[in-house]
Amino acid sequence: MTAYLLERAWLGDRFGDDVLVEVEDGRFTSVTPDSDPPRAIPVRGLVVPGLANTHSHAFHRALRGRTQRERGSFWTWRDQMYDVAARLDPDTYLALARATYREMAAAGITCVGEFHYLHHQSDGTPYADPDEMGLALMHAAREAGIRITLLDTLYLSSGFGAPPEGAQVRYSDGSVDRWVERVSGFEARSARTSTTDGIRVGAAVHSVRAVPASDLDAVAAWVGDRPLHVHVSEQVAENDACLEAYGVTPTRLLADHGLVGPTTSLVHATHVTDDDIAVIGGAGAHASFCPTTERDLGDGIGPSRRLHDAGARLTLGSDSHAVIDPFEEMRALELDERLATQQRGHWTAGELLTAATTDGHASLGWDDAGAIAVGQRADLVVLDPASPRTAGTGRDENTVVFAAVAEDVRRVMADGRWVVEDGDRAEIGRELGDVIGRIWA
Repeated sequence: MTAYLLERAWLGDRFGDDVLVEVEDGRFTSVTPDSDPPRAIPVRGLVVPGLANTHSHAFHRALRGRTQRERGSFWTWRDQMYDVAARLDPDTYLALARATYREMAAAGITCVGEFHYLHHQSDGTPYADPDEMGLALMHAAREAGIRITLLDTLYLSSGFGAPPEGAQVRYSDGSVDRWVERVSGFEARSARTSTTDGIRVGAAVHSVRAVPASDLDAVAAWVGDRPLHVHVSEQVAENDACLEAYGVTPTRLLADHGLVGPTTSLVHATHVTDDDIAVIGGAGAHASFCPTTERDLGDGIGPSRRLHDAGARLTLGSDSHAVIDPFEEMRALELDERLATQQRGHWTAGELLTAATTDGHASLGWDDAGAIAVGQRADLVVLDPASPRTAGTGRDENTVVFAAVAEDVRRVMADGRWVVEDGDRAEIGRELGDVIGRIWA
C-alpha cells in the first residue's frame, strides 16, 4: 500500500484539500479529505481523475498538419487518410499507435476507445494471425501505460451496398458472420489478460454506409451488452443517402434493429433530428462528441445539450487527432454551443469533467474508473495551477476545463503506476517524428 497526500483533488462534485489516498493493487483503498498524515507522499497541484478518450483512430495521427495544406473537404481529407491506411503494416502500426498513446497519456488520458478497422493486409487478405493489427494496438496501449477498449469494427461496404474499394479492402471481413467469428475469438484470447493488463474488446459498426441494414440484426444478436460504438450523422450527405436507401435516418435505422441502448455510443451525432434525439436520450445511450475533429473537418456543431437533456450521456474523443487535448475537447463542447446559439452557459465545468471521466470510462466498459473514490482504479492527473494559462484562475474545476491545456499536465498515474512524469514530452515528440517520418518516406 502507498499513501499520497493530494494538495487539491476533484472528488466528483467539488475540489477537496489535503486529500489522503491510499493505493493498493492499482485501486484506491481509502480517500480522506482534510488530512494531515504523518507519512504520505505529497502530490502538489490540481489533481483530477484519469480522462477517457472515447473515440480514437490511432493511424490518423500521421495526418496532423498535412491535410491543412489545401482547402479541400471531408472527402479529400478521406483520400489522404486512405493513403496512410495503405502504407501501414503491423510494425509501423505498433510504433505509431504507441507514440500516439504516449501523447494521450501525457495529456491526462488513461483509457482509450480505439475504433479499429484496419484489420487485414493491403490486398484485403488476412494476416497469418487475423488479429495481428488489433494486437499491435493492444501492445501499444500497454507499452504506453494506458488502458484500451478495442472497438473491433465491422466494415462491409464502401457505401450502401457497394463493395469495398482501394484501401477499404483492408477493413472488410467479407461478411458479418466472419466478423463475428473473428471478433469472438479475439475477445476470448484477450479476456485471459484483461483484468491485469487493462485490455477489453468491444464492437463497432463503422456506419450505416458501411454495413447494410440486412446485416444489422445479426450484429445486434451478437453484441448483447458489449460496448458498441457507431459513427452516426457526421455529415448531412450521410443522412440524405440513408433516407434515400432506407427511408429513415441513421439513428432510426439502428434503433429499428435493436442497436441503440445504454451500452451504445453514437459517435458525432452532429446532424440528428428531433426524433433522433428522443430515441438516443430515451435509450440512455452515450453520444461521443469530438469537437476538435468536427471543426477540423467542417462537420458542424452537434446538439450536445439537447441530447444530454433528453437523457443521453455525453463523452469526448479526439477522433482524427487534429489535436490531442482533452481539456480543449471539454471546453469546446460549451464554446461550440455558444457559437451555435449565441448564448453562454450551456454546460458547467463539473458536467464537462463528468463527461471526460466517469461517463467516458463507462461508455468503454470501465465502470470502475474515472473517479477518485474507494474501489476505483487509481488514476491521477496532476495539473500545474501556476502555469501562464492557469495562474490566477481560481484553482477549481473552471481552471481545469476553461484554462488548462494538455501541456499543463505534469504527472499521470494509471492503475496505481506513474506513467508520465514532467519532462517526457520531448521524448514523445521525437518518437512521433521518427515513426511518422518513416510512414511518409
